[in-house]
Amino acid sequence: MRVAAILLAAGTGSRYAATTGSATPKQYVMLAGQPVIRHAAEALLPHVSCVQPVGDPEMLTQALDGVAVLPPVTGGATRQASVLAGLEALDALPESERPDLVLVHDGARPYVTAKLVQNVVSALAEHPGAIPAVPVADTLKREDKGVIAGTVPRDHLFRAQTPQGFRFGLFLDLHRGAASATATDDAKLLEEAGFSVALVPGDEDNIKLTYEEDLVRLERLIGPTLLPRVGLGYDVHAFEEGRPLILCGITVPHTKGLAGHSDADVGIHALCDAIYGALAEGDIGTHFPPSKNEWKDADSARFLVHAGQRIRERGGMLINADVTLICERPKIGPHAQAMRQRMADLLEVDVGRISVKATTSERLGFTGREEGIACTAAVSVLVP
Repeated sequence: MRVAAILLAAGTGSRYAATTGSATPKQYVMLAGQPVIRHAAEALLPHVSCVQPVGDPEMLTQALDGVAVLPPVTGGATRQASVLAGLEALDALPESERPDLVLVHDGARPYVTAKLVQNVVSALAEHPGAIPAVPVADTLKREDKGVIAGTVPRDHLFRAQTPQGFRFGLFLDLHRGAASATATDDAKLLEEAGFSVALVPGDEDNIKLTYEEDLVRLERLIGPTLLPRVGLGYDVHAFEEGRPLILCGITVPHTKGLAGHSDADVGIHALCDAIYGALAEGDIGTHFPPSKNEWKDADSARFLVHAGQRIRERGGMLINADVTLICERPKIGPHAQAMRQRMADLLEVDVGRISVKATTSERLGFTGREEGIACTAAVSVLVP
């Protein structure tokens, strides 16, 4: 029996975005150094003949580069439309490669075990459909206007998971008939058509990334043992006439800019040094020597992108960063939120992990005389 898997990645992950502020769809969020969906694809591949990704072809191609999957196809406006797109792509394969059974899996569920897949496939010998499910253990309450409106009996209630499995021909026919176009899971198509769908044991660790805390749980499951590291950074730049003032990636209105080989962004430079220090990879000059003309007047955003990439390439994650600008003027407070968001975007982390604040030196020293700006930065990271 040939088994294929459809890997769904067309969703926008609105709940994850709403709770984390992330602009990256959840299936492409980095998990243990790789996109979430890459973990899902690699978990499925040993147990199926082929994996058909469905979603944004460009994003999927990038996230799954080097993984032996079929060419991605574009997803639809609904889950069922995306599944149908995957089914049609599989049906277009040469007859010798067309599957007998098909699994449909959410790209945001990266932790899939061999036992889970085998449970689903084995059940298809007796049933046209099968899904993994976990019994509801908690007491369920119905809500109305913020108060309890009733208790829902939990007997015979299960939480459905993926991959859900089906006999390919029947499943394709049901989808072409456009039944339940708004169904939230695939088993409902068979249910409404009167076919039996088996419930097989699911897995509590088969987590669907929905909220930020899910990512933490998945890191524990998938990632190697991570150890905390702390890095400190410090940088100073003198004021100079005729240059824009760039601080933490933001152009700040002021009478002078900062002198330096690059754009002299003292905030980003200190933060990069803190990250490189935590990784024991030298400092910003190690990676971007000021002796090279390549970096003359360079946008320091490039340096911070590189520092963030180094964390991910090491299989780590940034826990938080705290940046303190030291100057009499300009006032940093009105720009702090924009600075936080800019550096969070460059590092591909939630803005809640980035702090920007400022202090003065009480008119003492070079910062007190308004000869320049200093900055300190502290970061904590987890790395294997």
